[in-house]
Amino acid sequence: MRSYFMNYTLLRITLINIFCLFIISCNNSKATIAESKTTDTAKRYNYLALGDSYTIGERVCESCRFPNQLKTRIESSQNSILNTTVIAETGWRTDNLINALAAKNLKSDYDLVTILIGVNNQYQRIVFSEYKKDFNVLLETAIQLAGGNEKRVIVISIPDYAYTAFGQNNGNQEEISSEIDKYNAFAKEVTINNGVTYLNITDITRKGISQPKLVAADGLHPSKEAYSLFVDRLFPLAIGILNKKSLSN
Repeated sequence: MRSYFMNYTLLRITLINIFCLFIISCNNSKATIAESKTTDTAKRYNYLALGDSYTIGERVCESCRFPNQLKTRIESSQNSILNTTVIAETGWRTDNLINALAAKNLKSDYDLVTILIGVNNQYQRIVFSEYKKDFNVLLETAIQLAGGNEKRVIVISIPDYAYTAFGQNNGNQEEISSEIDKYNAFAKEVTINNGVTYLNITDITRKGISQPKLVAADGLHPSKEAYSLFVDRLFPLAIGILNKKSLSN
């Protein structure tokens, strides 16, 4: 009788274990199928971010820079995949970016292109006429890379490093801000005249002294928090562009 009871108990435990494994397996299969369906139905977009240290995210993590924060926010807000390409280096002037683009064989199929460039022209005292000439070239190139559609391009204003510890200790702060304003005013005029969207984020960076958390540990570049504020403004513009593209397909 005791042996029968033990065998019955073992059989019952075995059956329970098998049932549990079956349930777990079914749940995992459902999760895999759901994930597969999400990936299969996701809208895919191509995003190109052009610039300098402000685009590459000097002194912040890769996921902290604004192109990557934008990618994360877009993908989490809707069923989409934003394939993101960043062409930027710390210290690049407009001519460096032009040369880098000329050396690459990029397709003209980007659904979204952003440009943030010019601070190193100002900092390195390159004659302003060179920036004006180069900016026109870069804007034209960006439009071409966006499939010839100027509505898919966003020009982002140059941050003002006068409102950082570095800016406070190097040069005349009023002069820096005045020159940044001159660069941005020119870029805005050309951008709007070409039917391209212009986004101002300079005012955010001018809070760097009163709000130190907006400046990275190097005392010069924007922090993750500052880039997040950039994306607060960039996100609705980008979503609008991508949704229009989706509707046209």
